[in-house]
Amino acid sequence: MKAMSIVITGANGKLGSLILKQLLQKVSSDQIVACVRDLEKAKDLLEQGIEVRLCDYDKPETLDQAFAGASKLLLISSSNQDDTIRLRQHAHVIEAAKKSQVGQLLFTSFAFPEHDSISTSHLYMATEHAILTTGIPYTFLRNSLYTDFVGVLGLNAAIDTGELRISPGEWSFNTVTREDLAKGIAAVLAEGDHQNKTYELTASRPWTFDDLAAALSEMSGKPIVLREDADIQNWIYGFLRKINTTSTSTDLEKLIGGPVTPLKESIKPFITTI
Repeated sequence: MKAMSIVITGANGKLGSLILKQLLQKVSSDQIVACVRDLEKAKDLLEQGIEVRLCDYDKPETLDQAFAGASKLLLISSSNQDDTIRLRQHAHVIEAAKKSQVGQLLFTSFAFPEHDSISTSHLYMATEHAILTTGIPYTFLRNSLYTDFVGVLGLNAAIDTGELRISPGEWSFNTVTREDLAKGIAAVLAEGDHQNKTYELTASRPWTFDDLAAALSEMSGKPIVLREDADIQNWIYGFLRKINTTSTSTDLEKLIGGPVTPLKESIKPFITTI
């Protein structure tokens, strides 16, 4: 068994890939095990000296061997759209972690789930409770909503028209980028003093739609005004009203050793008109 073996599930997903990239800057590749559903899609990880193992949440028989010798096991939440299926998948991982006697079980949960009214929050809390029942030292990494959600707000149209249309309401957002979350999670994985802790990985200060309009104005070089429109039919607002987008924490900034990515930088990937 290796001196330290950090096993990461979903290692070639969007978040998993970013965590691996950050982790490689902190520990040697021979301390990392990447668990993936499709070995063919992980050849680039092998080329970096990372051990790759088959790990399918729907196939419990793959999990015991995948987690063997794990000092730390990071369970990246399933991306299945059915929360009942996701809960079963998480249960498979937790059962295998206990059977494999992993040293520490880390889970990418969701920030401030106690205040939300969507079923997904119940999923995260149920997974956390299931982990607690194992007696395995744990770390709950409660990720905020990704700033990526701005991609469905019509930012390019706002620049073209000079008007950012939003649904009426008092809006503020504790979102951060996947990259910042990956930095924080990699720091926890590489260090040794995070057992039995819960981290709320959000921005330390919320931003508003006024801030977003100001950022768009600065980036485009022309004024972008904010206009509330009760007739907007966009699913995102219904979702945002059901989750806690306002509560903040300094946990992420402490883990990464500095401020999170500014809003203007975070939204650049979603701007194509300038």
